[in-house]
Amino acid sequence: MGRPPGPRPTPESSRPPLPPLPQLPQLPQLPGHPGHPGHPGDATHADLATERLVLHPMGIALAERVVAGEPGANDLWAPGYPTDGDMESAADFLNRCASTGDPRPFGDYEIRRRDDGLTIGSLGFNRPPDADLTVTVGYGLVPSARGRGYATEALRELLRFARERGITAVKGDTDDDNIASQRVMLSVGMRLVARDGGMRFYAIDWDAAERDAQGRSAVR
Repeated sequence: MGRPPGPRPTPESSRPPLPPLPQLPQLPQLPGHPGHPGHPGDATHADLATERLVLHPMGIALAERVVAGEPGANDLWAPGYPTDGDMESAADFLNRCASTGDPRPFGDYEIRRRDDGLTIGSLGFNRPPDADLTVTVGYGLVPSARGRGYATEALRELLRFARERGITAVKGDTDDDNIASQRVMLSVGMRLVARDGGMRFYAIDWDAAERDAQGRSAVR
């Protein structure tokens, strides 16, 4: 599955400076979100860890380096990173920061291997949660990291993170011919819900699943 579409990235030298960031708009009071009684402060910007991966939340400075394709002194990027999709997603993240404020923790994450620290791709939320607490996700890996279960492992952790913070449903899409991405979404529990224009649309709806379970219990 490709990363979410965004504006075509421009070279660092020709990109106008970002305007001052406005205050973060009011979002639903999700657990783990600023303003919620259970909010743990900077923990909303903490890394997410799996058995083999670290999902590192992308901030403005990192996103600017990704758009420019120029790693910093402490960046460890696998060959082929960032891809065009990673750069477009990072540019979209910067536009969101400039227009509506920093969306973290519902932003973008670099996918890093724990054993060598290399960044092998990115994934994240296309936008902050909507009024129904639904989000859409995108993800991608460099070619050398594909076929090893990394995308499934990363997406499963992102879904766990989303549900823990009160998200009710997660959506994603991919091309008809992208069999690998389709398998990733099916592997984490997402279901095919629609086809249109050469695209396949997937979703996992935890609220609906809970309602169905309650309905079955009521008729017993």
